[in-house]
Amino acid sequence: MELISPSEFAKEKVLSVQEYCLLAARSVASLFTGFFTGFVFALQSANSLQRFGSLSFIGELVSLSMVRELGPVLTGLMVAGRNASGIASELGSMMVTEQIDAMRALGTDPLKKLIAPRIVATVFMLIFLTIISDLMGLFGGMVVARVLLGLDVREYWTSAWESLVRDDVIMGLLKPPIFGFIIATVGCFYGINSRGGTQGVGRATTQAVVAASVLILLTDAVVTRLLMLTFAGYR
Repeated sequence: MELISPSEFAKEKVLSVQEYCLLAARSVASLFTGFFTGFVFALQSANSLQRFGSLSFIGELVSLSMVRELGPVLTGLMVAGRNASGIASELGSMMVTEQIDAMRALGTDPLKKLIAPRIVATVFMLIFLTIISDLMGLFGGMVVARVLLGLDVREYWTSAWESLVRDDVIMGLLKPPIFGFIIATVGCFYGINSRGGTQGVGRATTQAVVAASVLILLTDAVVTRLLMLTFAGYR
């Protein structure tokens, strides 16, 4: 067992604490994307609602927009920029250094060890990230309603809550698993098909982000239309 000097041990622990704090700070900061989305959306909508004397409906407008569309789509695009690139670069690096070929030579299936866990984790976590984004967006809208428009907080939350029906929640929660599957599979696809050394890995990373983002927007349009037709059929 290698001996480590007390000073080196202390430096290692302090560095670990520093890295943890930075990671936690970045994670908390990323939550405010949804907050500012709801904030700006409420701010932009206030002028139009004020013309018709309907400022009291701002909670309903922010709630429906965040839960049905903005929350799932913006969260999906954010995760695509982060996870699709991360998965593609990680698997691409393993591919160009022949680590995946070595796994196959040893009888290990890369699909089970490398790809399946990433797909499950991305699908599972995107659901909760979307819920957090929705809540932060509603809080952002509340700040605008209370501070800038002078509306009652209770009235805002009552309007936001009562406007949501089962179909809205279902639509908002069905999209994240689909987007998560797209993000993970696209990242894995470009990662395991990387060629050409480090330059190829960089190219695969960029392609993964672009492809995942475009597919999310296209899928959102199709899924929204299908769900609207489905829900209309049950009424």
